[in-house]
Amino acid sequence: MKGNGTWLLPMVLAIAFLFSGQSVAQTLLSESETEKQTETVGEERLWFPLDSLNVGLDEPPDNLKRLTPRDAIRSFLEFVEQEEFAAAAHVLNLSALDSTEQQETGSLLARQLAEVLKRGEWINVSRLSGRPDAAVEDPSDQHRRAGEPQRDIKLASLTVDGEAYDIRLGRYRVDDEEPIWLITPNSVSSIPLLYEEYGPSLLEEYIPERFKASFGGLEIWEWIAIPVFLLAIGLVGWGVYALVGLLAYWFPSGALSIFAGRIRVPTALLVMAFVAQALLDYAISFTAVATTFIRILLIILIAWGVGTIALRLVDTILLKVTRRIMGEIDDTKPRDERELLTSLYAVRRIIILVTVIAVSVYVLSQIPLFETLGLTLLASASVLAVLVGIAGQAILGNILSSFQLSLAKPIRIGDLVMFEGQWCYVEGIFYTFIQLRVWDKRRLIVPVTYFVSRPFENLSIESAKMYRTLELILHLSADIQTIREKFLAFAKEEESVVEHHNLSCYVTGQTETAQTISCYLVASDPFAGWVAEMQIRERLMVFIRDEHPEWWPREVVVLSHHDIAQGERRDTRPPSETGGVDESCS
Repeated sequence: MKGNGTWLLPMVLAIAFLFSGQSVAQTLLSESETEKQTETVGEERLWFPLDSLNVGLDEPPDNLKRLTPRDAIRSFLEFVEQEEFAAAAHVLNLSALDSTEQQETGSLLARQLAEVLKRGEWINVSRLSGRPDAAVEDPSDQHRRAGEPQRDIKLASLTVDGEAYDIRLGRYRVDDEEPIWLITPNSVSSIPLLYEEYGPSLLEEYIPERFKASFGGLEIWEWIAIPVFLLAIGLVGWGVYALVGLLAYWFPSGALSIFAGRIRVPTALLVMAFVAQALLDYAISFTAVATTFIRILLIILIAWGVGTIALRLVDTILLKVTRRIMGEIDDTKPRDERELLTSLYAVRRIIILVTVIAVSVYVLSQIPLFETLGLTLLASASVLAVLVGIAGQAILGNILSSFQLSLAKPIRIGDLVMFEGQWCYVEGIFYTFIQLRVWDKRRLIVPVTYFVSRPFENLSIESAKMYRTLELILHLSADIQTIREKFLAFAKEEESVVEHHNLSCYVTGQTETAQTISCYLVASDPFAGWVAEMQIRERLMVFIRDEHPEWWPREVVVLSHHDIAQGERRDTRPPSETGGVDESCS
């Protein structure tokens, strides 16, 4: 049995070796195929592979450069400027066209694309990538695709009837040739539609060719047409301004007339913007440089005009409510009405803040320039925040302080305050300042932060009533009871004097020659109390002057110890005691 079993061992080993070798060979083959597939997938990430490209066109010119996006568009624009549209067609991927149509249709599409790019969107060729792989270069490493190669980039984005159409560049490779950048087939198919929207206007057909030459970034005819265009729009705005002013004059005096007078400028600017937009859409078209600038200006004018009209409407409503509910702004109105007016001013500031933010967001969203600027600002957000915080510290402080006043309400619209020694009514609390009306009708404009950082006396915090003190200095012989009766009678005749049971009159001081009489009254408001005090003092002075002039204080010179108030009497003292001098007084 041993002899029979020895020959089986080599056979088993041979079979095992055979199968193991076969498995290793299959493993190596699969790894090779995987590497080839990975290499193919990696290459497809860098470009679009093609079997053939623009076979219906002639041979590309020698000076054609298409290795980078920048070179491709620069070559296209140079050929177009020289009116070599057949050469410019080599920058288009015409795979969607039949080879027999590529020669003729390619030249036409190149000319149409040139007109679209000239009027549709201003393209800064220098901002296009100069790398063959168009990798995103971002030194700050903030871009999520920084360093990654691209095979498809957006050149421009235009809108037709509310639909967006992109003009894109793609990187293509035919067999083992060098990859090149071309306008993608989808973008080529959109060129006729875009040309209908952004092609030359009817007016340009009548412009001589010699005026279509470029000069200073614009064509010669544009240097003439743009000033005329702006002048015509300005005349339209002036006419609207005059018309709205005439309507404000014709309207009966009131909120409507005030509102019309306040919206003359924003209404004129809105009409100017809409007329200019209509002319650009249907009558005339400029090159992309001028069109971009004009459209940005129109967007700003429309946003500013709408926002300003909205604010003027809020101000007019606020004025109407103030006149109907409050009348004259002072502290004679009930506290609830003054708090309501203060809240309305706070709402006005909130509406202004929301309007400014909405208008700013709208303008930034409508201007393509800020798409790249936004990334830069986000990348340097911390630095920007510090700069804004330092530069706008005073403004931000005033804004926050104004909201603090509106919420805490230490003062309200209509309150009477004593600020730095002056009586002032609070007329308005705005973002950065408080408007105070002094008693003599002057206006104090005080920064909010300055106002809240100084002590002030609110004479209307609880009630407008105020005690007033009237003082008279009279001779010691003056009868206090007579003065008291006259004061009570005069005070009760004053309409602004309230709480008659609190009227009082007392002697509050005395010297060797005079006495001080103080009279107390309660007035409905501080200013009316001041007027009542002055009038009562005048009437008391007239009474004393006419009825008891001897009550006025006077200097006394003693020439004798005899009191003249007791009448004349004969002095019985001997001459030696009187010094031999006759006694008299004056």
